[in-house]
Amino acid sequence: MTTTTDSFQPSYGGGVTVAPTSTSASSTLGAGSLNIVVTNLSSTIPAYVRIGQESQTATTADYIVLPFTQISLSKGKYENTVAYVTASGTGSLHIIAGRGL
Repeated sequence: MTTTTDSFQPSYGGGVTVAPTSTSASSTLGAGSLNIVVTNLSSTIPAYVRIGQESQTATTADYIVLPFTQISLSKGKYENTVAYVTASGTGSLHIIAGRGL
């Protein structure tokens, strides 16, 4: 059995840079795509993300994105919202939808 994985193909021009705080906020992007790449631009503040359809609220029990790391998450075709939060302080995330890992 052979398995192949396509490299990430971003939706150019569709990325956002956000400043998560200890209050959950969200961005709408990625409808129709199957992946989201999140880059934590902060050198000290971890962020937590949640992907879903329509309104979403992130908590510190969601997926952690450590400082200066990048993650790729699969998502449903109709999931169009990324919510983000920090435990404390203000962070910085870049989020872009696309296809592949």
